[in-house]
Amino acid sequence: MKPEYFVEIARTLADKPGVKKNDLIEEMKDQKTPALDALNECLATGLLEEEISGELVLSEKGQAYLDKFKVKNAVILAAEVGSRYIQMAVETPKGLLEMYGKPIIERHIEQLIEKGITDIVIVTGYKKEKFEYLKARYGVRLVYNPAYAVKNSLASLYRVMPYLNSTYVLLPDTWIEENIFNTHEARSWHSCLYFDGSTDDWCVSASKDDRIKSIETGGRDTRVMMGPAYFSPAFSAKFKRLVVDYYYRSGTETYYWEHVLKENLDTLPIYMNKQSGNVYGFESLKELSLFELSGKLDDKIKDIVSVACNVPRDKVEDITPIKEGMTNNSFIFSYEGRKYIVRTPGEGTDMLIDRKKEYDVYQAINPLIISDDIVYIDPETGIKITKYFDNARNCNPSNFSGVALCMKKLREFHEANVEAAHTFDIFERLEFYESLWGGADSYYYNYKETKANIMGMKGYIDSVPKVWTLCHIDSVPDNFLFIRNEGKREIRLIDWEYAGMQDGHIDIAMFAIYSGYNRKQIDKLIDSYFVEGCPAAIRVKMYAYVAVCGLLWSNWCEYKRRMGVEFGEYTLRQYRYARDFYKIFNAEYEKIKGDVK
Repeated sequence: MKPEYFVEIARTLADKPGVKKNDLIEEMKDQKTPALDALNECLATGLLEEEISGELVLSEKGQAYLDKFKVKNAVILAAEVGSRYIQMAVETPKGLLEMYGKPIIERHIEQLIEKGITDIVIVTGYKKEKFEYLKARYGVRLVYNPAYAVKNSLASLYRVMPYLNSTYVLLPDTWIEENIFNTHEARSWHSCLYFDGSTDDWCVSASKDDRIKSIETGGRDTRVMMGPAYFSPAFSAKFKRLVVDYYYRSGTETYYWEHVLKENLDTLPIYMNKQSGNVYGFESLKELSLFELSGKLDDKIKDIVSVACNVPRDKVEDITPIKEGMTNNSFIFSYEGRKYIVRTPGEGTDMLIDRKKEYDVYQAINPLIISDDIVYIDPETGIKITKYFDNARNCNPSNFSGVALCMKKLREFHEANVEAAHTFDIFERLEFYESLWGGADSYYYNYKETKANIMGMKGYIDSVPKVWTLCHIDSVPDNFLFIRNEGKREIRLIDWEYAGMQDGHIDIAMFAIYSGYNRKQIDKLIDSYFVEGCPAAIRVKMYAYVAVCGLLWSNWCEYKRRMGVEFGEYTLRQYRYARDFYKIFNAEYEKIKGDVK
């Protein structure tokens, strides 16, 4: 009999004292344990005893066997700042962010203590002094990781290797709704959630018995590792030796402990602990806030949908926040068995988006069937309801065969010559976003010089031929969806709120800078749009657009930052495009200026 079967039976007996054999089988019918065979084997081997009354109890032999699987302790890795949380890390380490009025790390500690796990070690680093109160409140131990700023979670586990033995390992950026910890565990596991759609998380595949066989970064419609893990004694012994080896290797400074697991699955057996709607991970403060608010927003969302679509509010169900967008807040909901998305404008959006113009754009492109399927859109409030595309996937900017298909779709749209009554003037918008700073200086010390360089390219841009048409403007990979419609593959381009009349070629630059492409990749992108070959003057114009659009969105990000919304590395990357591609434009323009009339 597998140990996990016995442990599962013992847990059920602990939860249901006095239970009889048939009742126990009924209790375990939804679990993977073959209850009848396992029970009979436990009785035959003396691990369980059946009393005269019919009640099942653990024997002394059974209790001694169960004690081998007792969880000894827990480790919480709270040292790293976390780039995803950079906007609030100035004052509060991510482990001390609050959910429903309580720091998330306290939630973890209390759930562990509830299961009798009181030996808890917290690895600290950034703002380590802020964790001191936990020692007095919960009796935890604090271990400092001095390498927190230059290394990832592998270094944190290295600091607590002596404690790894029948151990839960947790991160403080997940919320566990219902307690998933136990007093006893039979085998190592990692919490795994099913993710519908594309994801950049650790994606797993597993055998029939749920043993994890492979781990890859990124995937779609798959289970991902998110939340706590459990290290058995045997697993811990092997893992600790590997941690030492990896810690001192060159090039592992950025490794998470999962990197070690990924590269040694053959010798480190670990299983999926499948979770659904119980463990939640957050990539930013905004996502955390949306999750906390989602329950409170249920009534508001129901009211919005009920009024907009003229449906009974009690039929609006399963309201769930979507991972944050950069402009809006969005929620999935169900109505009569079908999923929809409701979008509500985000912070400061009224200063950035003209919803009446967005409404007009959707009317103009409607005959093309190129966008999201609109159920309702309000030109005053910006509230939008669309159908949810099942099994859709976003464009992966690393997959250039898919990118080429998106560029083909984009060019077909540009050549359709759709018109709108308004323009998107990139230089005017650049100035406008700067004006929203309220007279404050840029965060970048050489901003004035960079801006002067960008504005100096306007003459060249104006002199080169353009494809004047309706442009998407926000034509980033995430807004290209690959879907199946009546058995046929389609590409849809969603979220048209920035759209306006402009040179169609600017949409290529927008795709490039959001994808984080380098110059070589940008040239490849340009070539996938201009399959017949791109004239040199147009290519130089594209370099100019990359620079202008970089500063445009950098200024936009500076405004959003002043509104309390931070996009971390994305913001800095846009400013670098402005600075670096001005230099590239200048160098390439020198080569062709004699040919430009």
